[in-house]
Formats: sequence, C-alpha cells, structure tokens
Amino acid sequence: MDELLMLLKRNALETPENLAKMLDLTPEEVRRRIAEYEKAGVIRGYQAVVNEDQLSVNRVTAVIEVKVTPEREGGFNAVAERISKFPEVQSVYLMSGAFDLLLFVSGKDLKEVAFFVSEKLATIRGVISTATHFMLKTYKANGVLMNPSEGAERLKVSP
Repeated sequence: MDELLMLLKRNALETPENLAKMLDLTPEEVRRRIAEYEKAGVIRGYQAVVNEDQLSVNRVTAVIEVKVTPEREGGFNAVAERISKFPEVQSVYLMSGAFDLLLFVSGKDLKEVAFFVSEKLATIRGVISTATHFMLKTYKANGVLMNPSEGAERLKVSP
C-alpha cells in the first residue's frame, strides 16, 4: 500500500504539511495525491475511531454470519448489495469458510437487532441461515486499542 495511504489510515487528521515532511514531498503534491485518491474512490471517507464503551449511549452491535445461495446472474454480489442497503448494517464482507457473508449490524437494543435478523435479513431471497453473535466489549477497533493502559503489557515471547 502507498505510504501516504498508510499514514492517512493511521491519522486522517494529519496535515498535508506534516505528511509532506514525513514523505519528503511538497504539501501541494500531498494535496494533489489525496484529491486523486478521493476522485478515484480509493479514499471512500474519513471516520473517527470512537470508544463507544465510554459513551452513555446504549447501542448493541452484532456480528452476523450469513449463508446464502448465490444468484445465477449476480452471484454473491447481488445478495450482499441488497443486505448492504439496510441502515442497520455497518459492514458486509464476503468470506471463505463455513459461511459466505459476515455482517456488522448495530441497533438501539437486542430487540431491534433481533427484529432486523428475523424480519429483514432472514426473509431476503437467497439467505439460507444466519448466526448472530453480540459484541460485549471492544478491545481494539481499526488497529486502535480502546484502553491503551490494558494493552501496554508486552507480549510474552515463548522459545
């Protein structure tokens, strides 16, 4: 991956001036390359990594494994794109292994997520089965430790 993209993934708020210093480029060159990445769709957006456990918001996130029957014309893509359009769905990945799609779904409570699974997801043509796992605590998200003091301990190296 391009070094500029790696730096932006680590900190999208880094100024073009700082990025230019790190990459030995001019700020104008950095701005131009970022604009090109945005125009080409390589950079799809910028988001903060939020530790929702520290907020007084009661949201529920579930990881849902989905088995599907691929459609004749659209394969897995048609079903995945249909599922991706629901506002409850945060992420959708095509997977190898025992299931085909992996979803990250969020709702205001367990009941809302359960309703989504039973009334919206399971009724989609091509969805064979689902397995829902509720997330209880986030330790690391998008490469960022949520409680750095807990993660400061060095990993043991075994012989």
